[in-house]
Amino acid sequence: MEKLVVTDLPDAADREAIVTGLIRFNQEATGAAPSRSLAVLLKQADGTTAGGLLGRTWGGWLYVELLYVPDAARGTGLGRALMARAEAEARARGCRGIWLDTFSFQARGFYEKLGFTVIGRLDDYPPGHQRFFLQKRL
Repeated sequence: MEKLVVTDLPDAADREAIVTGLIRFNQEATGAAPSRSLAVLLKQADGTTAGGLLGRTWGGWLYVELLYVPDAARGTGLGRALMARAEAEARARGCRGIWLDTFSFQARGFYEKLGFTVIGRLDDYPPGHQRFFLQKRL
């Protein structure tokens, strides 16, 4: 090790070096195939993306990294539809569960209505709120 550098602007090569090394280590340790991205996109008539779900499957689980439903579409069943499409794809990929995280000011109740259970909590993150980790077995 020559030096440690702290930055808030790592470039693509910095990220690639870390990701590649960690993926290699994880594959050697587990024998699991590389992760596979998953996106369920809400497309407008003009082809632009207005919202959707981003995640990845690895180790027999789908991790839902991001879910965004535009304000005007909330409460219409669109979030439920996005999650159902992602769950169907997770099953098709042989996943045995889905996990995700959400904040106390976001959608914990929504996920619990879909069958998710809280498996962890980080208090005071951000201050005055909590971050919840949830899972659903398929």
